[in-house]
Amino acid sequence: MTASKRTVKAITVASGSSVPHIGKQEIITEPLSQLIDSDAFTPRLLALLSNALVWRESMLMRQEFNLGTNDWRVISALANTPGSSATDVSEFLAMNKAVVSKAVNTLIDRKLIAVSDGPRGSRHLYLTPEGAQMHDKMMPISLSGEDIILSRLSPREQAQLRKLLTKMMLEIPDLSPTSVVISPLED
Repeated sequence: MTASKRTVKAITVASGSSVPHIGKQEIITEPLSQLIDSDAFTPRLLALLSNALVWRESMLMRQEFNLGTNDWRVISALANTPGSSATDVSEFLAMNKAVVSKAVNTLIDRKLIAVSDGPRGSRHLYLTPEGAQMHDKMMPISLSGEDIILSRLSPREQAQLRKLLTKMMLEIPDLSPTSVVISPLED
């Protein structure tokens, strides 16, 4: 018996039927009639794959370097685009600015990146020699995650997957909250 089943109480209402409650709040104990097929829902499948890769990568990087996936992403971004600002990195990675800021501060404290002040208060970020070495040490962990997901695909399927993912990425601007139109489910 699960913990939630143990805490569910049924009370008898005036009509004599029993309605499940947790405390004084009514609850739904049966699946709803209109559901998403979670085994075929593409956003869920992409999220599960991404979460598994990120969890694996983060665990290995924390064990080996005491840095996480967000730190790696910032290091990798600066390896590609030296002199970027934290805002540039955030946009390049499509990551929350606060998450990038925390990673930047960690990497500055570890002397893996350095900051150069630019015009009008801008701050440009660069890898230090230690940061470049860390990049080279961390990169195989990230690449091995790609190997895991591509290993059972033929070269043709790999190219096809990359093409499809790139095509989907082009739709990202259409996913902003202001462009999403939510329509009610049809009966």
